Amino acid sequence: MTASFIPPFPRRGPGPVAPWRGFFGERAKTAVYGWSERAFRSGHIKRNVFGHTVHIPLTAEAVQRVLLDNSANYVKPGLVKRILTPTLGRGLLTADGELWRTQRKIVSASFTPPAVDALVPIFASVADRAASAWQAGRHDIAAEATNATMHVISAALFSSDSRLISGEATRHIAAALESVTEARLQVLIGLPLVPITLRGLRGKSAQRYLRRVLGEVVRERLEDGAPDDFTAQMAKALIGQFPREEAIDLAVDNAITFYVAGHETTANAIGWTLFLLSRLPELQQEAAEECRGAIAAGVDSNLPDRLPLLRAILDESMRLYPPAPRFDREARQADRLGDHAIEAGDIVSIWPWLIHRHEALWDRPDEFDHSRFLGDARKALHRFQYIPFGGGPRTCVGARFAMAEALTILAHWLAAWRFLPAPGHEVAVSGMVTLRPKGGLPLMLDRR
Repeated sequence: MTASFIPPFPRRGPGPVAPWRGFFGERAKTAVYGWSERAFRSGHIKRNVFGHTVHIPLTAEAVQRVLLDNSANYVKPGLVKRILTPTLGRGLLTADGELWRTQRKIVSASFTPPAVDALVPIFASVADRAASAWQAGRHDIAAEATNATMHVISAALFSSDSRLISGEATRHIAAALESVTEARLQVLIGLPLVPITLRGLRGKSAQRYLRRVLGEVVRERLEDGAPDDFTAQMAKALIGQFPREEAIDLAVDNAITFYVAGHETTANAIGWTLFLLSRLPELQQEAAEECRGAIAAGVDSNLPDRLPLLRAILDESMRLYPPAPRFDREARQADRLGDHAIEAGDIVSIWPWLIHRHEALWDRPDEFDHSRFLGDARKALHRFQYIPFGGGPRTCVGARFAMAEALTILAHWLAAWRFLPAPGHEVAVSGMVTLRPKGGLPLMLDRR
């Protein structure tokens, strides 16, 4: 029986705060900060944000209509594209319509079940190298997870390119993500995207760095004798569909997208899972025993399937700390979400952070309880009350990759090490695009 445990979340007030508060103080740094108790009980929230009508649907049925049943009506908002395009260009994450469909079909070939299953030994090798280098004592597990997932992405998609696993690359990715707040404010009030703070300048520098480095990687893959990896196959397939220079630009856009998003969200999921287990020693011991048995049976494509307990723990971790706390759509035409009228041009904002902790959807929503994802309990969940990877046609193409990677890394680390709370550190969430642990995630490690 797992002890009752309510992990930390930002303080909630009794009622909503003004939208302008989202651009100052902690709300400008942490997307999930400042939500009221009412948000976790309401069925629908409608707000006016600097002249933009924003709807936040909070029922599984309404989310299903946006993401699946009427998904063609809900596209990436122009506002979001303006914010993300300087970094991600017109890649899979920002594209719509035929451009999105063409790119999705091309990149999907690298994320089929057989393709992902073949990568499990790479995930295991990266995890083993990290765990073998550790010494007992205090470690920042957020940094360790980021380093591991960067090595995985580099090995699995970019032929272990050393340029993608440097400390400089890590700093630039963090700067690109942290600059979103400034860009968001500028876009919402109609200002040009010109950096006006040190954070904005660092973000601009990060954008230039990522486009330069990934541009070099893409062009090198088109040379004779280059590795025939994900990047090469994607670039060549795009050249078959678009004029050469446009295809190369799209290949760079997608290389950046998969490099940044492909490691950042998984690293956070691994870090939060280990934090939760560090507070639940009996469950951690049970999971470690499962991991040892699964690894002993072979590090192969079936390894993730031999980890049902760890999978449930990971799922519950992503319920409490979803890798992306929000994603947005824009209505092309008028629609209805239940009793609520949606006008053409309205923004519909989907918040996994709210849905995953909503009182109408979950019993004891703020409490850790991995049994929600075991056996019949998992089967009873509505498909759209748990959306760590989105849903519908635009479900994250790398979801299977991310789950197999996270489970394999966690299995090897838990089999070898015990994770304990670090004295003197208060854990809190941070981040606007992804949910990171604020100030890192120090834990004490003890070899099993």
